[in-house]
Amino acid sequence: MPALLNVAVIVAAFAALAWSADRFVRASAGLARRLGMSPLLVGLVIIGFGTSAPEILVSALAAVAGNTGLAVGNALGSNIANVGLVLTLTAIMFPLTVGRSASLRELRALLAATLLVPLLLLDGVAGRVDGALLLLGLVIALIWLIRTGDPDSAQTATGLPTSRSLPHTLAWITGSLALLLVSARVLVWAAVELATAAGVSDLVIGLSVVAAGTSLPELATALAAARLRQHALVLGNILGSNLFNLLGVLGIAAFLQPAVLTPEVLYRDYLLMALMTLGLAVLVTRMGGMGRGMAVGILALYSGYLVLLFSI
Repeated sequence: MPALLNVAVIVAAFAALAWSADRFVRASAGLARRLGMSPLLVGLVIIGFGTSAPEILVSALAAVAGNTGLAVGNALGSNIANVGLVLTLTAIMFPLTVGRSASLRELRALLAATLLVPLLLLDGVAGRVDGALLLLGLVIALIWLIRTGDPDSAQTATGLPTSRSLPHTLAWITGSLALLLVSARVLVWAAVELATAAGVSDLVIGLSVVAAGTSLPELATALAAARLRQHALVLGNILGSNLFNLLGVLGIAAFLQPAVLTPEVLYRDYLLMALMTLGLAVLVTRMGGMGRGMAVGILALYSGYLVLLFSI
């Protein structure tokens, strides 16, 4: 297939992923609230899972198809893109001010996950046992976050619909999830075709093109929250999504299909992701926000990383 046609298919798949993920989040959150789930549970589980649904499905389908480089690259690359692209673009448009106590629980969970991953992957293999341990870590983190959270806080549930009838809500959930699955499968196929035509590895495509595309739901959520001056929600969205990506997306991919990792995955891609996570920690605990100057600097770092990926 011609490269331009592959690009067109990828763009269409990204658009379908973003739209269906948004519909899935809204319908699922509406159902959860109808069933009496707390706003905190809706925010952490429904929204956290929903905005990471493209990454989960793309990495899972890539792993099943044997494209383990794409699966691993999407998991790590999405976390890099969430900070280097999503957070910076949001801060450039709406400079962020965040209280130093905001999202500390999510930050601690993400830092713990960031330390856990290299311990499991230092042998150069992401195996099924590693995947199972990562998924177990996600369950433990969610339980801890829910139990230590404020059940009266409704910020994460602001604006979520509850007025639709139950059959209508279930139909939206089913339809949007089906579109998510189909668009993710098309995206994996087109991305592998593009990588082959361009002569680059599926790992590089996963770290760059696919990772940026599957971060579109996070970007849409962050921009919407920043426009409403819900700056803590912007940061919480990034932290929660990165936690799901690191433990859930990488865990599912490794459990479905063990992957042999090249040294660059740990010493280049994981290291940059860890540095950006530490940067988030400084942002939360010391600086209290992100202005346009800092955002432009981090965006330049992310752009340099993409140039490096395609130049080697």
